[in-house]
Amino acid sequence: MGKAAKSIFVWGIYLVAIGSLLLLIPNFMLSLFGFQATNEVWIRVLGGVVVALGYYHIQAARHGLFPFFRWSTQGRAFTVVCFFAFVALGLAKPTLLLFASADFLGALWTGMILRASQATG
Repeated sequence: MGKAAKSIFVWGIYLVAIGSLLLLIPNFMLSLFGFQATNEVWIRVLGGVVVALGYYHIQAARHGLFPFFRWSTQGRAFTVVCFFAFVALGLAKPTLLLFASADFLGALWTGMILRASQATG
């Protein structure tokens, strides 16, 4: 497994972990980041979707799907923009930016590896 694949694999593990917590114990995750507890099903739905996204990342890494690596980097950049917009518009608490920082750093890690491999390849 190359460096880019490893970064995607690690990101997939992160997504499965976060998604599992949202799916199984959502109010723990919400309170951890200062959000109000809820009994709504949507947070668990989000958890299930995040677990599925994590699975896609893990499988893409295992099979060396480089186009997916690039798409993931772009998608994570979009997520960062959305999270900043939500906070700027007062729709979410600034603690949401902790998740944005994880997306940003993960995308930066993968993006730098992809650029370096493109420059040398």
